[in-house]
Amino acid sequence: MQTLTEKQTRKKLIDPLLVTEGWKVALYDYTKVLSEYNKCAIGEYPTSNGPADYALCVDGKILGIIEAKKVTLGPQNVLTQAERYSKGVSNSGFNFDGFKVPFLYSTNGTEILYHDVRNPLNRSRKVSGFHTPEALLERLNIDNDETITSFFSIPDNQYMRPYQCEACDSVGKAIANKKRTMMLAMATGTGKTFTVVNLIYRLMKAGVAKRVLFLVDRRALAAQAVRAFSSFETEQGLKFDKTYEVYSQRFQRGDLGEDETFDVNAMPESYLTDPKPEHSFVYVSTIQRMTINLFGKTSAFSCCDETEDEDASQLNIPIHAFDLIIADECHRGYSAQEISTWRKTLDHFDAIKVGLTATPAAHTSAYFKEIVYKYGYEQAVRDGYLVDYDIVALESGVRMNGIFLHEGEAVEVIDPETGLRDIDMLEDEREFSAEKIEREITSIDSNRKILEEIKRYADEHEKRYGRFPKTLIFAVNDIAFTSHADQIVDLARDVFGKGDSFVQKITGKVDRPLQRIREFRNRKMPGIAVTVDLLSTGVDVPDLEYIVFLRYVKSRILFEQMMGRGTRKGEHYPDKSHFVVFDCFGGTLIDYFKSVTGVTAEPPQKEVKPISKVIEDIWNNRDRKYNTRILTKRLNRIDKEMSGEARDMFSAFIEKGDLKSFAISLERRLEEDFTGTMEVLRNKDFLNLLENYPRPKKTFYVDYGERDSVSSTWIVRDASGNEYRPDDYLELFSNFVKENPEKIAAIGILLDRPQEWSTDALEELKKKLESSQQRFTVENLQRAHQIKYSKALVDIISMIKHAASEEEALLTAEERVSNAFSKVTMGKSFTTDQLLWLERIKSHLIANLSIDKEDFDYIPVFADYGGWNKANRIFEGQLVTLITEFNRAVAA
Repeated sequence: MQTLTEKQTRKKLIDPLLVTEGWKVALYDYTKVLSEYNKCAIGEYPTSNGPADYALCVDGKILGIIEAKKVTLGPQNVLTQAERYSKGVSNSGFNFDGFKVPFLYSTNGTEILYHDVRNPLNRSRKVSGFHTPEALLERLNIDNDETITSFFSIPDNQYMRPYQCEACDSVGKAIANKKRTMMLAMATGTGKTFTVVNLIYRLMKAGVAKRVLFLVDRRALAAQAVRAFSSFETEQGLKFDKTYEVYSQRFQRGDLGEDETFDVNAMPESYLTDPKPEHSFVYVSTIQRMTINLFGKTSAFSCCDETEDEDASQLNIPIHAFDLIIADECHRGYSAQEISTWRKTLDHFDAIKVGLTATPAAHTSAYFKEIVYKYGYEQAVRDGYLVDYDIVALESGVRMNGIFLHEGEAVEVIDPETGLRDIDMLEDEREFSAEKIEREITSIDSNRKILEEIKRYADEHEKRYGRFPKTLIFAVNDIAFTSHADQIVDLARDVFGKGDSFVQKITGKVDRPLQRIREFRNRKMPGIAVTVDLLSTGVDVPDLEYIVFLRYVKSRILFEQMMGRGTRKGEHYPDKSHFVVFDCFGGTLIDYFKSVTGVTAEPPQKEVKPISKVIEDIWNNRDRKYNTRILTKRLNRIDKEMSGEARDMFSAFIEKGDLKSFAISLERRLEEDFTGTMEVLRNKDFLNLLENYPRPKKTFYVDYGERDSVSSTWIVRDASGNEYRPDDYLELFSNFVKENPEKIAAIGILLDRPQEWSTDALEELKKKLESSQQRFTVENLQRAHQIKYSKALVDIISMIKHAASEEEALLTAEERVSNAFSKVTMGKSFTTDQLLWLERIKSHLIANLSIDKEDFDYIPVFADYGGWNKANRIFEGQLVTLITEFNRAVAA
């Protein structure tokens, strides 16, 4: 192919590409008038600046010019030739600032560059094929500048939040600025799908896009998207799918919600293969299905154990089939092969492409180029749309230091392949590092004590809020016979003592996992779910309040997705103010991710080049030194991993089967006897052995003897994400109180003017503390005081006074109000009716720490018994004085 001349390139490569897209290829004939040419690629078309290689003619009008070069020349630098010919076409009927033909191409048969010259700001771009005659006619009849201008006059959905509106306008501005690829980065739980449905509606109504592809990587997410379109209401009061056609692939039972059914409009095949200007629709599809449609079943990659769409087949889909593509969760694809498939599929279409993600990664940023709008987690918390989290750093000796087994100790040995179990008495000591816990050995005692520590927090939560905190535990694995997830489920059922149905495993190994997740999301039971990642569904759990990391992860994308399960505000529990993260690695997991926020440099998993390909590259002298180094490393790795049986098998090819020595001497051997060494390396049986060498039999140990030491420290986060342990947090609070008596009136009242204490002062105090940089909520302060001083439920007044002077006592609200009542009522006598009212006042003060005249007519405990007028009459008109004394005494 490299030796083809320009003429041969045109005949063998370019002509077939044009014919495939519906163009008839013919040389220019002087005897014909232009109107006789329709859907023709006219070769050697004359212009005043020389003959153009091809002129694309539709209905007697020249709409395109193609400049062709031989394969060895890139098309980028020859696009200017096409521009010159465009200016030299006579009697075209067009004039775009000197250009007489609007659509220009340059190609060498393998790459195609395209440029719409109607607007001087339009950028040239690579396309995967030529546009069809119908596509060029359609583009000619669309005024892109007019359509994007009208986009900004279309109102957003009335339920859109301000940042969602900003996100949509940012995409519109990017399109107006001629951007073709862009990314929206919005935190999990901030309504990305709703935002994009609104965006699509505005773009379709404006005419910027007519045919829209909504790409996801799981059928469950496709079903979720279809539901979003069917529930979105336009400004005319119609649902989206009643305004524009919405199509999808067919779903399987597990893709839908529990007992859920809805009509699925399957995509008409002709909409893909023969797109029409009058078509106006959204097609929701998985990336896997679209890849099959474009390139056949051998090109698709498997994802998350989803079964293949059996009805999917390869189709001839032109590059203009869609005007707009939304790539949902575009960070997905953790291997180079998956990323390559995403790109190949997206690259096929000449469309505006918007990537949608909560966790932008380097490979997605590289493709979509620019994040046109970002709304991060911290901002969403500050704006009140998501909840923040507290941290419990759980210290486990086993998790941090590993396990040391002594000589003579009994351990259970499990064969991971058969599940057979045996008891072994160790003949020598053995040490397992922390990285090997749950992979080579497990400690029952450690897992139990970690769960018991979590239960301690859960019991306290249940006492405070009246509900068990819905809990998600991330286990290390779910492998047959040695499943960490199974062990945690079994232990949690013992530790929490609420029955089997209260603790459930939800992984790909259970029956109908999507239904299990929906039950966890929507029902009270199970209260605890044990999983490994729970990422394969996109199902959120708004009421989740505890997330437990027993699995150490190093992928920022994976970590943020896991954390995102807890960030949403409560659905059944609207008082959910935060969630708690249990870092079972002493806080080191959270610390690790402090330095990897923002767009990560974290690379995707690289696909390992087959060792046979490495050897073939050496044989063909392709980057020989590099590939020799790679092969040396591979051989050393095999030497460490293979069994004795494998060593015997290798001895048929190398001396004594000593693969390590062979690897060390490989570079020298290739220098001294390249042909002989390669004869060994390229031997088919040797290559097969390199790929399929016998591995040593693995064993897994269960330790019952090691006694783990588990403790925990609660850590609070401030508004900027800084983290403080209780001592540091209370020191900050003390400084805050001492520095703000003039700025916050309530602090000055409590320290110097207790007679001015009131409900308004208390509300102002709470509001100012909660909105402070350090997030001084009553709950956080109470927990910190309990940890440091072993005093539960300290009241806010005590906290302020103690922060100003450590000599002040820490009291509960009940203790404070009881003391205040003793002071105010000492030496006074009261009637029976007055005593009844005093009890009501006391109960109110314990709950609220202040009382005002208005409370008597609005608080049921007072209003139900006659309110202010009756109470004041019973106290003979002295109630104002009395509640003033109570407020002063409470604040004193």
